[in-house]
Amino acid sequence: MSEKIEFIFKSPDTSPGYLLGQLTLLWQRKLKKVLDPLDLTHTQFILLTSIAWLTNKSENVTQVEIANLNNFDRMMVSKVLRTLENKKLITRKEHSTDTRAKIVKLTTNGKKILQTALTKVENADIEFFFSIDKNLSNLNSYMQTLIKTNKDE
Repeated sequence: MSEKIEFIFKSPDTSPGYLLGQLTLLWQRKLKKVLDPLDLTHTQFILLTSIAWLTNKSENVTQVEIANLNNFDRMMVSKVLRTLENKKLITRKEHSTDTRAKIVKLTTNGKKILQTALTKVENADIEFFFSIDKNLSNLNSYMQTLIKTNKDE
């Protein structure tokens, strides 16, 4: 008889990593349903949203700032931004003082698409997390703590 594999977590229901993975898959599936009709991927939506958030703080938003905000690889961000530029949702221009940096802005159409997407995604979030409504701030706090303690610097 072969040796049994020893688990710290005795079943998938007690494994936080497994549960987080399952929850993430379900949530991403829900978001895909609302973003597909807008011809946006989840990553494209995240980058558009990031541009809007960062633009609220500064007129000159760079690709590096967008990557850093999301813990994304800079090359991946550049490729996705190129796609968004081809879709006429953003513009990218050279920075006036740093020739290596690109300034990213939402186009008028990009703002319109993003506002529609935001409404749909935020409503999907409300629906998805409805069953823990009163505990949502606790969940957000726990997730923020996990992100801060596990973030690679």
